[in-house]
Amino acid sequence: MPIHPRESDPAVPDPADPAPEGAVRPPRGDLPRSGPPTGPGSDTDEEPGPDAAGGPAPSEDEPTAELKELEDRWRRALADLDNLRKRHARELERERTAERSRTAAAFLPVLDNLELALTHAGSDPGAIVEGVRAVRDQAVNVLELLGYPRHAETGVAFDPARHEVVGVVQDPDAPPGTVVEVLRPGYGDGERQLRPAAVTVAKRE
Repeated sequence: MPIHPRESDPAVPDPADPAPEGAVRPPRGDLPRSGPPTGPGSDTDEEPGPDAAGGPAPSEDEPTAELKELEDRWRRALADLDNLRKRHARELERERTAERSRTAAAFLPVLDNLELALTHAGSDPGAIVEGVRAVRDQAVNVLELLGYPRHAETGVAFDPARHEVVGVVQDPDAPPGTVVEVLRPGYGDGERQLRPAAVTVAKRE
């Protein structure tokens, strides 16, 4: 096929042709470029973001992670406190059991002497009284060793912390307000008092 030379368009000037006389050809440097725009108003002059200046921005999950860590520490503290409470309860129960055992063991000799007194009651009825009195003294001594002394004194001034009045009597030989008779002994003092002594008190005139 024959190739015909392309005819030039007379409306489009050839850059290589000299400009006609009197015509003004724009300089080639003023032609617009297809590259990215530059200049003071271009997007390339925008301020750098936080990622460019200070490294990676803090993650939004950091507060959540801190909250989860605090919650985990709080749960562990609660578990430790509960374990401490349970351990303290077990130790307290062991101490109570040991104290009850010591107290019961202290009264075993008292029971032994009571049985011994009952065994000899048939052969010598008069000896039973002395045996019971000895056992009573032994029991009182055990209570005193445990921290509960016996109070059965007469002729002392009435003390509401140690005495419980169950009667008032007229006794000319006793000063008013003093203990005339002890109906039931008391044991212990202050906060370690088992019970007050039940007494009768001389009447005040």
